[in-house]
Amino acid sequence: MRNESIATHEYTYSSQEETIMNNSTISKKGENRMKTKTLIPFLVITFGLSWGIAALLIFCTDQVVAIFGEITNSNPLYLLMSWTPGLAGIFLVWRHYGLKGLGSFFRRLTLWRMPRVWWLYLLLGIPALSYFGAALNGTISDPFPYSPWYEVIPVLGQVFFLLGTNEEFGWRGLAQPLLQRKLAPGWAGAIVGIIWATWHLPAFLFGGGVVYGSWAIVPFFGGVIAASIILTPMFNSSRGSLLIAYLYHFQMMNPIFPDAQPWDNLLFALAAVVIVVLNRRTMFKKGAGVTDVLMPEQSNNLPLETDESSQSPLSSTV
Repeated sequence: MRNESIATHEYTYSSQEETIMNNSTISKKGENRMKTKTLIPFLVITFGLSWGIAALLIFCTDQVVAIFGEITNSNPLYLLMSWTPGLAGIFLVWRHYGLKGLGSFFRRLTLWRMPRVWWLYLLLGIPALSYFGAALNGTISDPFPYSPWYEVIPVLGQVFFLLGTNEEFGWRGLAQPLLQRKLAPGWAGAIVGIIWATWHLPAFLFGGGVVYGSWAIVPFFGGVIAASIILTPMFNSSRGSLLIAYLYHFQMMNPIFPDAQPWDNLLFALAAVVIVVLNRRTMFKKGAGVTDVLMPEQSNNLPLETDESSQSPLSSTV
């Protein structure tokens, strides 16, 4: 009886262990199916679709306006163009992992924990730099562009749900983790920033109701790269949170902030330099960044900070 009890116990333990191992390795097996070279179809889809639509908007303007209306941020073709990085990322996740994997991918929107200093930068630092840039630009005293004030509410909804924020399903959802498998986070963030900035270039040719037409292209290009570099340690400290990336992108486009071009881009570039210096140990260490495209395993839920008092300001651990 004793031997039978032991055998039963061992069988039960073995079954439980096998179940745990199977559950914990689902995402690992999935991750192995998506290689770094998946970046190639991601870029082909993203640039092929978006720049193809941009060509229609630029070279067939009259026909597009006749069918879809003026080329503004609410034009359906313009919206579709802005969604292409996110749609490409979502499609490739579905293609590699199926619907179950896509659900795991979207669960990265539930990750919200990161060091408090990054939340302060996200909620207060970005507005402070934006308003300081507007002061340097001489536009801080410009009247609020929405009158009455509540007209800004649908605009906030449009920016949050329909415009650039959806790009993050591609840029930080797919590209950043894949690049960090091969590169240190700092270099991966810079490359994503260059791709991100380059992708925006056709928007400067639209004119009309699209805001890019009134901005200087070089400061904007540098500002986008700086924004990507700043977001990199935030993204990694939050274990690859899509929510943080989404909120960050929204803050960088927040319509209630005054126009501070090109000074805000210079300030963000300076902030990027400071942040890189403070986070140099992880920014330039290969393997220090998030590499999971799917939701990180629960077994990897490590504390974000072991000793907050020992952290430098604006520094984080992965």
